[in-house]
Amino acid sequence: MARKSRNKAAAVDAGIAAKSNVVPIASALMPAHEAAGAGRRLRGWSPSGVGPNRANTGAATLRNRARDAGRNDWAGRAIPQRWAANLVGTGIIARPKTTDATLKETLRDLWDDWSEVCDADGVLDLYGLQNMVAKNWIEAGEVFIRLRPRRPEDGLPVPLQIQVLEADMVPATDSRAPNGNEIKQGIEFNGFGQRVAYWMYRNHPGDGNGDTGTLVRVPAEAVLHIYEPTRAGQLRGVSDLAPILARLRGVGDFDDAVLERQKLANLFAGFLERPASGQDAALDPLTGQPITADHDGTPMAALEPGTMQELLPGESVKFSEPPDAGAGYRDFTRQQYAGVAAGTGLPYELLTGDLAGVSDRALRVILNEFRRHCQQRQWHILIPQFCRKVRAAWADAAVIAGIINGAEGREARRVTWVPQGWAYIHPTQDVQAQQIAVESGFTSRTRVITERGDDPEEIDQERAADDEREDTLGIGHQEMDSEPPEDDPVATAVLENQRSLGNAIAQLAAREQPAPQLTVQLPGPGKPTMKVGKRMPDGSVEIREVEIEGAGDAA
Repeated sequence: MARKSRNKAAAVDAGIAAKSNVVPIASALMPAHEAAGAGRRLRGWSPSGVGPNRANTGAATLRNRARDAGRNDWAGRAIPQRWAANLVGTGIIARPKTTDATLKETLRDLWDDWSEVCDADGVLDLYGLQNMVAKNWIEAGEVFIRLRPRRPEDGLPVPLQIQVLEADMVPATDSRAPNGNEIKQGIEFNGFGQRVAYWMYRNHPGDGNGDTGTLVRVPAEAVLHIYEPTRAGQLRGVSDLAPILARLRGVGDFDDAVLERQKLANLFAGFLERPASGQDAALDPLTGQPITADHDGTPMAALEPGTMQELLPGESVKFSEPPDAGAGYRDFTRQQYAGVAAGTGLPYELLTGDLAGVSDRALRVILNEFRRHCQQRQWHILIPQFCRKVRAAWADAAVIAGIINGAEGREARRVTWVPQGWAYIHPTQDVQAQQIAVESGFTSRTRVITERGDDPEEIDQERAADDEREDTLGIGHQEMDSEPPEDDPVATAVLENQRSLGNAIAQLAAREQPAPQLTVQLPGPGKPTMKVGKRMPDGSVEIREVEIEGAGDAA
């Protein structure tokens, strides 16, 4: 009987334990992340789960609106300009790596000559095209470059030119090519998933001139596609202005509303109040002349500078008090444009030029962070997608034309790309820091010059030429003579006094513990004094003022 009771009790305990470990079904299905919940706060948030290419369905609309903002909104125009100015500046330059001085000079001259005539439209040079590519990429999200081989009789240094094409030239359509390859977003892929061609219009579809409906298959090796993918598998680019276009539009409308309100309010200078009378309302009681009316029939009284107007009994003037823009207008617009700047990766101060309340230290931090972002885009997008591929196509065209041989063509591909250097924030401090880094062995003079966007070899050649020219003309720098002229007793006495003072300070500092940072005071005639610290037995430091013996008269 006792055994049955124990078994029954054990069964009850096991049942209770099992019930306590059961997790309710509703709790098990609840998301662990609060942002994945479906409570009141997030019930209306139903984001799309489309893939990286279906998410770009509205890219054409975004592109058109971004261009419209660039035409009609100051911030929409400034954003691509600021980015292009910092990404490209005056140009990203190629420097050959070959150690053969003759070949290096040949490649450099050939590249410079070709850079001036490389534009298929005949408008810009290579560095102007770099700027156009950067602006179109930021504004429209992507840009295409078509490599145009030319005939030898065209007279180009290298028979090749490049043509910049807007994203509209490649419609983002999905279909099948005649050869059976799949076309995604206007790009043809082979069975291995490699890009083999781009389907382009013959003319820009927005111009309405010529054939704007026929698509032409252009081999992928003749096309460069510059864009910044943000998701794996993304085939086309999206405007950098996409996250802020709605906000930019709203801020612009708000500014317009405030401006119109101010304009309307200031149309009225004042109001003339008079009691009702039996006089003819069409005549001015002040002048007896017909009342001047506005185009809508509103009676008007003219005001002129210096007028002293006499009013009739019972008349008064009430001046208009138009409302101002509002006490919070500046803070509100500043906050909105700060969001616009952050959404495009630009510092607010750089976008707007508003440096109010920004110290030089804070500005250095802001610019350093932005420059790091610029370097990312230079070395991850512009240089690999545009600069290197253009250089490779140029080298191949030069080899095919017989201008350089195969070995020289391989050397022509090996270059160092040098963007324009950043301007100094504090020229004196920045140059001193670089000088100390070079002298300490933390970097090299060549690297410092390269980071400035200059060529170390050219700098050395220019310095050597300057020295040679100065020596020839006899205008070289004269070394400073530390000794005073013998016929100047005053200068000699001052120098001796300085030496004596320095020796006395050194001797006194050697006797004091710990060795202090000495502050010398020269109150005038008499012996100079200085404040020194002395370590006491209890560990404290005693500060006292002492006279410097042996320093002579400081006068």
